[in-house]
Amino acid sequence: MEQPTILKEEKMHLHTVEKIGGTSMNNYEAVRDNIVRNPALKNNIHNRILVVSAYSGITDLLLEHKKTGHPGVFSLFSNSTNGKDWRTMLDKVRQQMFDINASLFKTEDQIDAANQFIAERISDAESCLSDLQRLCNHGHFSLESHLDSVREMLACIGEAHSARNTAHLLSQDGINACFVDLTGWRSPEQISLDERIKQAFSNIDLQSTMPIVTGYAHSEVGLMTHFDRGYSEMTFSRIAVLTEANEAIIHKEFHLSSADPRLVGEDNAVPIGRTNYDVADQLANLGMEAIHPKAAKGLRQNNIPLRVRNTFEPEHYGTLITQDYVSDSPCVEIIAGQKDICAVELFDQDMTGNITEYDHAIIEIFKQFDVMTVAKDINANTITHYVDADIGTLKRITAQLKKRYPDAEISKRIVAIVSAIGSDMQVPGILSKTVNALAEQNISILAIHQSMRQVDMQFIIDEDDYEMAVKSLHRCLVEVHDHGRAICLAS
Repeated sequence: MEQPTILKEEKMHLHTVEKIGGTSMNNYEAVRDNIVRNPALKNNIHNRILVVSAYSGITDLLLEHKKTGHPGVFSLFSNSTNGKDWRTMLDKVRQQMFDINASLFKTEDQIDAANQFIAERISDAESCLSDLQRLCNHGHFSLESHLDSVREMLACIGEAHSARNTAHLLSQDGINACFVDLTGWRSPEQISLDERIKQAFSNIDLQSTMPIVTGYAHSEVGLMTHFDRGYSEMTFSRIAVLTEANEAIIHKEFHLSSADPRLVGEDNAVPIGRTNYDVADQLANLGMEAIHPKAAKGLRQNNIPLRVRNTFEPEHYGTLITQDYVSDSPCVEIIAGQKDICAVELFDQDMTGNITEYDHAIIEIFKQFDVMTVAKDINANTITHYVDADIGTLKRITAQLKKRYPDAEISKRIVAIVSAIGSDMQVPGILSKTVNALAEQNISILAIHQSMRQVDMQFIIDEDDYEMAVKSLHRCLVEVHDHGRAICLAS
């Protein structure tokens, strides 16, 4: 993409672009008092752009549950033979949004206005879906070719709802906020993401007005087609790049910590303080995104620092992520991981000497089902992919692999991955120290991955050993350094 600026006369390098996550959005008072009126800002609340996610759970109802895959409106519509199921779910979404409005606004007029706004959006969506379903009952039209557009249309309703509400609530509380709708709802033209952002901000004075921006932005190519549920972070990143922000900030309901506090204890897990984009990529690969990797790329290329802050600890420094940061001394900064990973192993005697062809074919099959590989092992006659996928998808993948390689032995096993991550882990003996820490807890290592880049080590273990492995590695590699406050964690 080109890197144009949307500022006409002078570059404004003092503003920030800040994204607020869905769980934080569910607590308006915390957003207002801890983010907008953050005491650390000393009343300098302007020169900020707030990009908001949908309220927690709403996008799951509109599309499908992000973790369980439980169907929402989109899933029901795309697999429907009649309109009853998706209409019932759409009614549920409407009522859920009305309930949120009733909890946020104080007067009947305010509630009615908020309800009318979202009712019109949902009514429009229902009409479009009904017309499309009717059209595609005719043999000359394929529903499949329209599903990407349907997914985009449904997703953007959530962000429009939260952004509109937040702008109105802040205005009622004496803050000069404005609703910036990037969803392209009823827009007569198809324009690029950059052009939509430029148009939206062309007449906004950041020194006196606080824009509350939808995390979804419509573009001619479709954000969800390329970034799926990471679309709000892409919008956030692109706004930061185009406005030449001084800093990008993500507000979450938790700190980016040295490990999950629920596993290692709140007294042992500490905010990281500083790290780099390379570490952020490793976390994203494990499904623990500080930011979507493609969104991080734009910030990284334009040398814009990213800060991750805890909404509920407004005066805390948070974690600053920059391009060039390296810990003062080599060390482990984070213990992270993922359960419910499936190891898909393909063994074929004919693979020897022909590994590349096999690997390309296997990857293409995974791509067909939109399945991400978290890690991979290869030897002379075996390739094992560690993937994050549901049971139904894995069955279809296995069937495709068996069809492609009928003589191969294909096996599946549910495992967990635990990873030690740091900006500089070139510590002599760290691998043996880590293996010994797991062995002391009678944890068998099924596979090990460590690259020459020296930013992470991955251990494949039995899923039942996951919690103990995280605790053991955190205790061994992090807590021994002044109970988690090693120099690599200093801010």
